[in-house]
Amino acid sequence: MGGIAALAKASGHKVTGCDANVYPPMSTQLEAQGIELIEGFSPEQTKLNPDIYVIGNVISRGNPLMEAILNQGLPYISGPQWLAETVLQGKWVLAVAGTHGKTTTSSMLAWVLEYAGLAPGFLIGGVPENFGISARLPQTPKQDTNSISPFFVIEADEYDTAFFDKRSKFVHYRPRTVVLNNLEFDHADIFDDLAAIEKQFHHLVRTVPQQGLVVANGTEASLQRVIEKGCWTSVEKFGTDADWQASNLDAKGSFDVIFKGELQARVSWEMLGEHNRLNALAVIAAARHVGVAPCIAVEALSEFKNVKRRMEVRGVVNGVTVYDDFAHHPTAIETTVAGLRSKAGNARILAVLEPRSNTMKLGVMKSALPASLKDADFVFCYGANLGWDATEALAPIKNKAKVYEDLKEMVTAIADTAKAGDYILAMSNGGFGGVHQKIIDALKLKS
Repeated sequence: MGGIAALAKASGHKVTGCDANVYPPMSTQLEAQGIELIEGFSPEQTKLNPDIYVIGNVISRGNPLMEAILNQGLPYISGPQWLAETVLQGKWVLAVAGTHGKTTTSSMLAWVLEYAGLAPGFLIGGVPENFGISARLPQTPKQDTNSISPFFVIEADEYDTAFFDKRSKFVHYRPRTVVLNNLEFDHADIFDDLAAIEKQFHHLVRTVPQQGLVVANGTEASLQRVIEKGCWTSVEKFGTDADWQASNLDAKGSFDVIFKGELQARVSWEMLGEHNRLNALAVIAAARHVGVAPCIAVEALSEFKNVKRRMEVRGVVNGVTVYDDFAHHPTAIETTVAGLRSKAGNARILAVLEPRSNTMKLGVMKSALPASLKDADFVFCYGANLGWDATEALAPIKNKAKVYEDLKEMVTAIADTAKAGDYILAMSNGGFGGVHQKIIDALKLKS
């Protein structure tokens, strides 16, 4: 919604917004763009008399401002529908969908198109460091200064649209190029099972034109089931034994890109993990669909700077490196820790976890947590406000895991445990009480 607000402002509208518990980097981005943010949802805000209220999916019936809007018969629309009707209409939309990696992959894709001179618009659920903003309108391409770019890259979320529209957000976007990164069970608050999510992904596939392209992870049986439900579009798969493959991986993470058995180019970069190699293959395939040669895409990827809160180094104190990452689903936690392990070698990893997402709070994934943390040497879990016993869930790794109800106490324990050469990896999809800076401050006090 912050990105949508930025696009509306750039389109010439006066924009205000309200929310609760907004935290960086989105809060600082909104402030920098001169978008007024009102804390809370008071009915008094109807006195602003806007032309339309754009409603996000965290708003539900009973929200005091929403009730006032309904009672007064004021005009409202969902964020995805407003975006589709006012920004995406007539554009070549490149959508990135999947349980994991949407933000990183869509950031990579936007950067590759930017590097190639195509000047795309984009809306991403994070802040790509190559751009410093999460959203912008299409710009003027370098090769055609008399036009505006037709391309728009969007992070395509399967979460529901709004309280009055229970379709997944991504069915509004009508992409011509779509990346299906992966598909696992998530969002247990709105989906009953994996089959329910697969159905929504098939709704997305049904909207892709015949002349479009579906780029799909060939290692995912769930995505194969989605495609087998019916697909009217060309499909290119990436992964093992697929159209697009990575080979000749070296110790620094560089690898060759192979398309249908032929070498295309070699990626040399500093991104960690197998998941990011798959992300790169997907991006190269999608960019090729809009005319970017793989050799150019690889050049761009060598200059990709990642996304804020995706393996972002927040500080180094006394030889201890503190990372911030958005991982919250067990699979994302596992791949993130594994990626850091490939960099850290035999150095110690202290994993700091806040199970904060709706799915995690419901305890649906708690049994998968111990295995997801296997590559960490110590695990510090913030267990406040959970509806399940985190100590019991982490019992299989109790020799290296401890749960804390008090954030200050946990920070002290982390600082006492850390020593020079360690990596501290904090993972949460929220602000985590500013734990990253608290850890850095605690480490400084030890010096």
